[in-house]
Amino acid sequence: MRDDIAALGRVTAALRADVLCVQEAPRFLCWRRKRRRLAALGGLRVAAGRRRGGVAVLTGPRVRLLHGEGHLLKPFFRLERRAIAIAVVEAGGVRVAVGSIHLDLDEAARLHHTGEAMTLLRQSADRFGALPVLAGDINERPGGPSWQGICEGLIDCYPLAPQGNGFTFPARGPSLRIDAIFAAEGLRVVSCGTAEAAPEDLAAATDHLPVVAELAVPGGDDAP
Repeated sequence: MRDDIAALGRVTAALRADVLCVQEAPRFLCWRRKRRRLAALGGLRVAAGRRRGGVAVLTGPRVRLLHGEGHLLKPFFRLERRAIAIAVVEAGGVRVAVGSIHLDLDEAARLHHTGEAMTLLRQSADRFGALPVLAGDINERPGGPSWQGICEGLIDCYPLAPQGNGFTFPARGPSLRIDAIFAAEGLRVVSCGTAEAAPEDLAAATDHLPVVAELAVPGGDDAP
């Protein structure tokens, strides 16, 4: 919410998301009110995430929120504190534990936090009998050690059903894919790629392009 908030609102509404993972969520003065305002832009509510770490999960009316939590990850000297926000939701009788992360530019911290986040997400998923999904700013290209670490337990959605070129950064001329959604094998990827919104809004809303994945249960009806 440091760029064009009107454009951000239009993009958020265009996503029509049931679950929205946010990185660099408001975390300073009046952060709760600002997060509620951000959620309201897309007809959502805040489901999970603590102030420090700046990550959150928002959910819409078509899913039932079962649980929300936030965890700080290991501190690294002179680096920004990182966290994971996790929301467990249910739709159509299927439970999904969705985690939102924003990994560090420092490779050692990024790799350590990857392992921590995956463990916490698996624990939440197991506790509720849910399928895990992880979304966020990986700050690393596909094939890097942290990316591979995530793919040891989850599947990168984009290569399975790509829409567009997949590039997410920078928003005003994207040339890198450093943001992604990863899902459990028990979910079918219907599509994954860049949001369908006005190009000028996507460029003005924030510095990364959003990633949208439509997931379904194998053999079931397609559902976002």
